Order: sequence, then C-alpha cells, then structure tokens
Amino acid sequence: MAGQQFQYDDSGNTFFYFLTSFVGLIVIPATYYLWPRDQNAEQLRLKSLRRVHGRCLWYRLRLMKSQQSIVPTLKKAALLFGWAVFLFLAYKVSKLDREYQEYNPYEVLHLEAGASIAEIKKQYRVLSLKHHPDKGGDEAMFMKLAKAYSALTNEESRNNWEMYGNPDGPRVTSFGIALPAWIVDQKNSMLVLLVYGLAFMVILPVVVGTWWYRSIRYSGDQILINTTQLFMHFMYKTPTMNMKRLGMVLTAAFEFDPRSNKEAIIRPTDNIEVPQLIRELGNINVKKKEPPFCYPYSLKARVLLLAHLARMDVSDNIEEDQRFVVKKCPALLQEIINVGCQLTMMATSRGGLRAPRLTSIENCMKLSQMVVQGLQEAKSPLLQLPHFEEEHLRYCMSKKYKVRTLQDLVSLKDSDRRNMLRFLGEEKYDEVLAVLWSFPYINMETKLQVLDDEDSNNITAGSIVTVTVTLTRKRMSMFEKEEDAPLPAEETNAEEQGDAKTNKTKVWQNKNKGAKKAAKSKKKKLTKKKPVTQQQAKGDKAKQANGNVAGNDVAAASKAEEDDLSDKGSESDEAEGNKDSPSERDEESDKQSDTEVDEIAGDDEEEWEALQQSIQRRERALLETKSKVTHPVYSLYFPEEKQEWWWLYIADRKEQTLVSMPSHVCTLKDTEEVELKFPAPSKTGNYQYSVILRSDSFMGLDQIKPLKVSFFFSYTIFFFGNVFLFLCYIFIR
Repeated sequence: MAGQQFQYDDSGNTFFYFLTSFVGLIVIPATYYLWPRDQNAEQLRLKSLRRVHGRCLWYRLRLMKSQQSIVPTLKKAALLFGWAVFLFLAYKVSKLDREYQEYNPYEVLHLEAGASIAEIKKQYRVLSLKHHPDKGGDEAMFMKLAKAYSALTNEESRNNWEMYGNPDGPRVTSFGIALPAWIVDQKNSMLVLLVYGLAFMVILPVVVGTWWYRSIRYSGDQILINTTQLFMHFMYKTPTMNMKRLGMVLTAAFEFDPRSNKEAIIRPTDNIEVPQLIRELGNINVKKKEPPFCYPYSLKARVLLLAHLARMDVSDNIEEDQRFVVKKCPALLQEIINVGCQLTMMATSRGGLRAPRLTSIENCMKLSQMVVQGLQEAKSPLLQLPHFEEEHLRYCMSKKYKVRTLQDLVSLKDSDRRNMLRFLGEEKYDEVLAVLWSFPYINMETKLQVLDDEDSNNITAGSIVTVTVTLTRKRMSMFEKEEDAPLPAEETNAEEQGDAKTNKTKVWQNKNKGAKKAAKSKKKKLTKKKPVTQQQAKGDKAKQANGNVAGNDVAAASKAEEDDLSDKGSESDEAEGNKDSPSERDEESDKQSDTEVDEIAGDDEEEWEALQQSIQRRERALLETKSKVTHPVYSLYFPEEKQEWWWLYIADRKEQTLVSMPSHVCTLKDTEEVELKFPAPSKTGNYQYSVILRSDSFMGLDQIKPLKVSFFFSYTIFFFGNVFLFLCYIFIR
C-alpha cells in the first residue's frame, strides 16, 4: 500500500541548490542598492560646488569625509565576498550528478520497447554472461539486469510496471527535504537545538523588541514623543513666546539628554568649558530654576547654541557636541511649528483654548534662519556673505549707499558696488559676487478663488477659500526693483504692528482702486445700453468680485483699463448709430446683447476649464512624489548640507493670527504651485490678509504680499436657512 515518506539529503547535494538560491536572493539586491557607485558622482558634485560653497563648514566636512571614509571600501569588499560565495556554490551545483533517473527495463536490457519474450531472454542471456560476478562483472549491474528481466517476463511485474512505472507495484510517496542529514542526526541534536534556541528565542525577540521600543518613542518625523509633548506644554503655557524663551524651550528637547538619546554626550570637561562660555556670553538666565531649563543637558545645549549664534570659537572637546546640537535644531523647530499649528486648529474648532500667537510661530522660523546662518537676530543679513565682518558694514550703511539688505546690494551699479566694497581684493570680491548671485530670489504670484463652486470668484461668507500661490525660483542676479515686486519682510514693521494709518499707500492699493472704478464704470455703461438680464447680472457680479479680490494683481488693473477703452469705443459707435433709423438701432442693440451673452458663456467655459485643470493638477500632485533635494544652502557655520526649503502661509497681521496653516515647501527647485485653504469668516466685509513666504535657511529673503479679500453674503444659504427654520417650527408645532 502506498504511503508517505520524508527523506533528508544524505549526500547534501539538494542542500546546495537551496543555499545557492538563498545567497543569490541576498547578494543581487544588495549589490543594486549598496554598491557605492555614486562615489565618483559625489566627488564631481562637490567639485562643481567648490567655487560658491568652498568656505562653508558643511562643504569642508563633506569633502573630508568623502576622502577619508573607508565605508565604500568595506561595502565593496563585503559585496565581492558575497559574489565569490555565490559563484562557488553555483559551480558546485553545476558539477552535481542527477541521482534520480526514470526506471525503464527496456533501456537496462538495451532493447526497444515492445520486444518479444524470445528477444528478451536472448538479450538477458548475453548480458548476464558479461556482467555475472563469477565472470568478473559488476554485481550492481547484474542485479539491475535480473530485475529488468523479471519485470518483462513475469506477467504480474510487467502489469505493475505498465500501470505504476515500477515492477513492485505502487511506490511510497517520497518528499525530499533540502537539508543535510547530519542536522537530524542524533549525535548533533543538542548542538542543533542550541542554535535554534539562540536564533528564535533570544536573538530574534531582542531585535524585534529593540526595533519596536525605538519606533514607539519617535514620531513620524523622527522626533521623540516626549519632546513633542514638552513643546506642546510650553506652547500652550506661553502663547506669546519671545526669542529668548524659544531658545530655552528648543534646547530643553530630550534629544540633547543622554538618558533619552545615546548620541548626546556629557563630558568630564563640561564642568570647566561650559562655565567659561557662560562668562563670555554674559546674561543667559543661568539661575532659572524652572525644569527642565535648569538641567545640565539643557544648559549645555543652550550655551552651545548661543555660542554658535555669536560665532564664538569653542574648544575641540565640545566642538563635536556643538555640531550635534546645531544639526538637530532645524527639525526640532519644525516640530514646534507643527505643534503650534495643531494648537491653533484645536482652539479654532473647539474654542476656549489659548492658541499660540503668530509671533511665536514666526519666531521659530526666524530662529531656524539664525541657526543655519550662525547669526544673531539683530545682525545684518549681509554677514551671510563671505569676507564680511562687523567693521565692514559701516561702508555699506553709509549715507552714500544705504545698503542694508541683500536686495539693496544687488540693485547697486557695478561701479558703486565695487567702490563700496573696496576693502575686498579682486579675488575676494569675485567670490562675494559668485555667492550673492547664487542666492535665491522667489517670484510669488497669487490667485484667489473658491473651488467646486458655480462662481469661483465670488467669495461668500463661510465658504472654503483657496489661494493658489505660484512660486518661481530665480537667482539673485535676476532680481530687479519693480513697483509691483513683493515687499520684503523687513520693510513691513508698521504693518506688523497693525498701524495701518502710518503706512504709505502701496502701488497695489492704487491699482485695486483703478480696477474697482473701471469695473463700476463698465457696469454702468452696460446698464445704459439695455436692461440687464439675470445671466448678465451674474457675470457683472463675478467681474466686480474679480476687481475686489485681485487687489495685488497687476493684470487686473490693465484688464479693467482695456475694458474701459472698449466700452468707450462702443459708446462712440452707439452715438453714431443714433443717427440711423430706430429699426437699425434695435438690430444693433440686439446684436450687442447677443455678443455680450456669448462673451459671458465663453468666460464660463474658460472658468470651467480652469477648474478642471486645477483639479487635475491636484490629483497629479497627490500621485507624484517629488525629491526634497532642491538647492544647497550657502551657510558658513552650519555643519550639515542643508537644502533650500520655505514656509508659505496666510496671516492676519493685525489680529496676530494664522489664517491658513503654514505649508512647508520642500520641493521648490524651479517652479512650484501651492494651494493654501482657509474658511472664510462668517461676517461679510473687506479683510486685509498677508501671504507670507519665509525661508528656513536664509535671513533677509522673506516676502510679505498683501491680500485683500471681500466676502459677500450668500442669499442661497440665507434662503435655505430660513426654510429649514420654518420647517423646524412647523414640526415642533
């Protein structure tokens, strides 16, 4: 009766097939992902950046690391060893003989299938005389001949072979296991059991437990959960956080505590060098007893951060610790901003909670710039350039040049710039210009609308407003002072304080008024021609809303002026037409009304196409994953390569509140389109907002663009609201 039988590989041949496949599955993907093929590319990239970034700390550290690192060599050696093992196993497998062959008695007797009994007996007699052991033949071969002869001459054996492929009848089902037999040998049982126990009961649980314990301690941004809770506590406790308080909260993060992070180190020399730095820095509020600001790790991190901002030299013992603290700061500041946004959303939705002030969130952004550039808050942004020192600023800020920002320096004539920077030699001057031209200049265009609405330009109270901001990155060499250029953040101090009366009239405000007047005049002239239909009234309301919304758009004023000129032309035509007969005047008025309706229909189609295109862009943006590698930041004192990233948000600077949550733009390489959404206020009226773009790496490149929005009353919501209240009243009665 047939059964089942498990067999281990006594010769170990099958195990080689398994081992070869296993090694190949590891070596081939590891070679693709781990082979240091980008080493030469990294050298070429650093060489191309040398002219601009050659003096940066991160560049010098990266260049030194690429030249002295032995990690690529070790990777290559390990991968080559793996390939050597794989090729050896493949060669071993190719030399193995196949032990299994299909049994065929005719082949054993060297006969063709279907031979007669007489031919079988004759052939067996010849071969048996040849292979008989008594005649000096092979005994194993003789046994095969006897078995084949019996299978073909015995009727029962022959039937079994024809039915089951075996003269003895149905065989036992055999399952081969690709493990050598010595593994299950009784002599090696204790050793095998010990290996299994260590692998599956000790090593595997320890590895999984360590990974799980580490993963639950960190958030998705690789920030300790305890640090996030600490930031939330202090952001709620201190809604208005000045720069000094923010620095204390930042350096209290558990990333700097050796008990929570093994990368943080407390050295024996800290008791000598940290107090010395405290004396040099001056008043840094050392005696504050509030935990965790009074803890040693927090005090050390705060001192090292302040020394970095003051560009002080530290000893070699704690220089590595200072680099560690500085590298962690941008990610921690981003976490503080995220916490502030969460508290703002909670305060808006629930009420009764204290939301962080806009000043606190913007101080985080400013501190990120200060950390990357190694500058204090009150320092000039010109100190970001190489070879600029404090004593050189008096040449720039003199009454003759009045250069206080990077934009002012770019706008100077070449002769004036060279004369002002005469303290620099030719080589240093060329290096300063190369660095200055590499700085980014962002062109910001805004478009305000209500998506998924019939009239996307007529903004009603309570609707979801979408501000589409198109950011175009250019080099600072492309910067030119224009009347409609975005306002630098440094020039809006009066606006930040909410004193609108002391502000000068901006160019965008005059253009907005011109657009309003043109839209009103156009509406009046259209009403003189013919009574306005409902569809035309709707189109006029949309155009009027366009004039109110696009207050900071130069194209709105020019378009309104063109419409005004076309209306004047139509008036002159109408005056000439008055000389004609009344029937001709009626025909002309009918033609004009038809053309106006066609124009309105064409505008609706254009709006519909624009809406569909915006929806498609949003869908593509959700599917695409863009690289966060944009452009390396020029930073003289930051120890790690930093990419150019930006914060974009809408704020009410008068009320010191966020209107939209800050969007961290990390993919702006050439052009990027960002959508900022916020709910419109419940009260109608005109609101003065600001679209703000801030860099997380550069000082003095922030932009603030005014955004004036008019919210109208929604008669549809009013009607359905009254209907709902009426039905509720009837149901209650």
